[in-house]
Amino acid sequence: MSTRAIIRFATRAAGVSFSEFPEKYHAQLYCHHDGNPGSLGLDIANSITDRCFIPHNLEIDSLDTKRGDLEYIYYIWQNVDKSTWISIFKWVEAYCPTCGHPEPEGGEPMYECTFVGEPRDLQNKFRDGKIV
Repeated sequence: MSTRAIIRFATRAAGVSFSEFPEKYHAQLYCHHDGNPGSLGLDIANSITDRCFIPHNLEIDSLDTKRGDLEYIYYIWQNVDKSTWISIFKWVEAYCPTCGHPEPEGGEPMYECTFVGEPRDLQNKFRDGKIV
């Protein structure tokens, strides 16, 4: 089974929360498989901290590409003279509050923020692809 994800690059700015989707992002990369935090998340953190590690299996997406089959959305927050931060959002299935069944297809996907931190925080959380 593929774990699909996208990586988006956003600018760190005052008043913008790392735990919410930003209004603007500057680039978007698509990952068709191994998009979970213990794999792609570590690849991103290693790429930022080691500067010689290059994640594989990424495709450049147009900024207006909308994908409905994503399990994870990653944001890399950067700005000159500020440390880089990473946010990870995981798809969560929406359930009907009345009957408890999954919501019908066609609605907007729902995501919850599951990680916010610097690359070393992510490396410490997912050592060798496992949650520590």
